[in-house]
Amino acid sequence: MRVAVPTEIKSEEHRVAVTPAGVRELVADGHEVVIQSGAGLASDITDEDFERVGADITDDPDALWHWADLVCKVKEPQPVEIARLREGQLLFAYLHLAPDAAQTRGLIASGATCVAYETVTDAAGNLPLLAPMSAVAGRLAAQVGARLLEGFHGGRGLLMGGVPGVPAARVLVFGAGVVGSNAIRVALGMGADVTVLDVNLDKLAHLDSRFGAALTTIHSSRLAVEESLQRADLVIGAALVPGALTPKLVTRDQLRLMPQGAAVVDVAIDQGGCFETSRPTTHRDPTYWEGHVLHYCVANMPSAVAATATRALANATQPYLVRLANGGIDGLVTDHQLRAGLNIHRGMVTNAAVAEALGLEHIRADEALLED
Repeated sequence: MRVAVPTEIKSEEHRVAVTPAGVRELVADGHEVVIQSGAGLASDITDEDFERVGADITDDPDALWHWADLVCKVKEPQPVEIARLREGQLLFAYLHLAPDAAQTRGLIASGATCVAYETVTDAAGNLPLLAPMSAVAGRLAAQVGARLLEGFHGGRGLLMGGVPGVPAARVLVFGAGVVGSNAIRVALGMGADVTVLDVNLDKLAHLDSRFGAALTTIHSSRLAVEESLQRADLVIGAALVPGALTPKLVTRDQLRLMPQGAAVVDVAIDQGGCFETSRPTTHRDPTYWEGHVLHYCVANMPSAVAATATRALANATQPYLVRLANGGIDGLVTDHQLRAGLNIHRGMVTNAAVAEALGLEHIRADEALLED
């Protein structure tokens, strides 16, 4: 199979979809790999690094997309990239379609087969290709939040860990999953006073066992949200419903309960965000004020640490990419884990959560594949 890896063109996106180790595996299995020149530079991977393991390099993105049977990316295709897709082509990337009607319509019209990292499963039903970036984003969220609380950024002028005689900042985390647990780990490491809310008691019990009395765990309810917001200097939105729009956990009215100069970091913005007041921002222009609360809603947070994030992502995606290249579209029929990632196939929406969020017709992935 002809596997193409283009340079990412989304604003301030510096990751690349494969590392030399992944190229080596693909070449060993008999696939051709072409990478766009400079795709890995921001991740500390040169064109020569890719060439040494068997990849070819091109400067022409149009020719690259036209040549490919399988296009492997990090972030969702931008409009100019969607226009390059064709029927029968495979796309493998983060797509996050539920809040993005325009992208979804474009992918439907392309006729391509689109497999989304974020809904691929493992044998236990977990989301192995979402987990590494969730870990990176969660850890970054605490670092970013600490900066937002500084007075020079418009925040409350607080030090996350306080000092003797002065209380630490109060951090509230919505969601006890991978993002939330990693945000908690870093925030506690900074010495913050941390509380986590979730409706899943098993997850709360796990975090209680892991972090002990240093962490306050609260079962989430409207009242618990409102009482917690009144005390929070920083709120980290880390909720996830796989493939679907993120539920709005904080309304505009509830946000007014937060102290003057408080901050929110919405890690769930890729799926629509946890806060009613959230809207996507970029690394170039990451924050805005909504009332008296500073918002950070960057949709590709891990790009800020591309050298780390690229390798963490590729470690997870590499075996699935090799399986997808080896099996092609026909292989999705029997590969249940990759098939869970199938969101769009030849003009049909095959993910129920995406279809529901956008009011589109839905066909099961196995049924859509059997129609070929």
